[in-house]
Amino acid sequence: MLDLKAHLKQLVETHAPSGHEAPIRALLRDTWRDRVDTFEQDKLGSLIGIKHPTRTTPDQTIRRIMLSAHMDEIGLMVREIVDGFLYVHRIGGVDARVMLAQPVLVHGKRPLPGIVASVPPHLLSHETRQKYPTFNEFVIDVGLSDAEVRELVSIGDLITPDVSLLELQGRKVAAKALDDRACVAAVSVCLDLLHGMQHAWEVCAAATVQEETGLLGAKTATYFLKPDIAIALDVNFGKQPGVDSDMGYELGGGPILGLGPNFHLKLNEQLRKTAKYHEIKLNEEPLPGNSGTDAWAIQVSQSGIPTALLSIPIRNMHSPVETVDLRDIERTGRLLAHFIADLDADFLQTIAYNRPERS
Repeated sequence: MLDLKAHLKQLVETHAPSGHEAPIRALLRDTWRDRVDTFEQDKLGSLIGIKHPTRTTPDQTIRRIMLSAHMDEIGLMVREIVDGFLYVHRIGGVDARVMLAQPVLVHGKRPLPGIVASVPPHLLSHETRQKYPTFNEFVIDVGLSDAEVRELVSIGDLITPDVSLLELQGRKVAAKALDDRACVAAVSVCLDLLHGMQHAWEVCAAATVQEETGLLGAKTATYFLKPDIAIALDVNFGKQPGVDSDMGYELGGGPILGLGPNFHLKLNEQLRKTAKYHEIKLNEEPLPGNSGTDAWAIQVSQSGIPTALLSIPIRNMHSPVETVDLRDIERTGRLLAHFIADLDADFLQTIAYNRPERS
């Protein structure tokens, strides 16, 4: 049985920014090996664990559901070395406000612990003190001389927050990269539960790459798999001070179903029925346009893929202390597993839109 907290700790403490997902891909291969039948990998690097059907359908046709959760994280990249200090570019939506004084890991010829350095407030003008520094002003200090830094670090090397999973109260945890490794963990929960269930559809669990830099892995993975239906998984805003009550969701309150043109109406109906039958609370979020998730890329692949979005509420998004409730991960994984186990041979006809006959 999957130890969710231990699995999540491994996921978030692995360093793998967009475009450099090899370490997390290797970890997932180890975790999923006994939970899937085979692996595939597209040319961009998304890892796909495939679980074959365990019961047959009357017409013997194999139908395929794709579960998509991105495994990359935001991070930094070395752009310049000056007097032993590292100047950086950001990879994805790193928030300048929360990076000052953070411990980081510089991935040079060997890992180098460092800090995001800051000018003491005593030396700043009153006007400057009221502003956050820009990324052009950020410097990383690893404590070495200029010559030593240049020997160990190159332009383009990666930098990631160097923080461990922190256990809070009420089954909550805080860490970097919970966007979207909380959802990767939910897929792991789903695969673990399916191991003891019968299902007629082939399950393709896709840990996609480069979501934070343009949903790229979801595009290539969907073309590679050609699924019949898909469910994307991502995080959503958790309730906290400063988050509008109309936008935030309670941690521990269950997964959130996306509503809007990015999502298939009838697929959503089936997810609601499954959640209700298995007594899993399902919240809903109206999204009138681009969801900003893998679902946006998946939906318009090929001739169109019926797509849904499930999200997990998270506090402090895009920071080194993203916070999530383990119960939301468990419930999302359980909802996915029951939904997949309930799929039958006629499901595509069940959710098909009524179309007029050609004259």
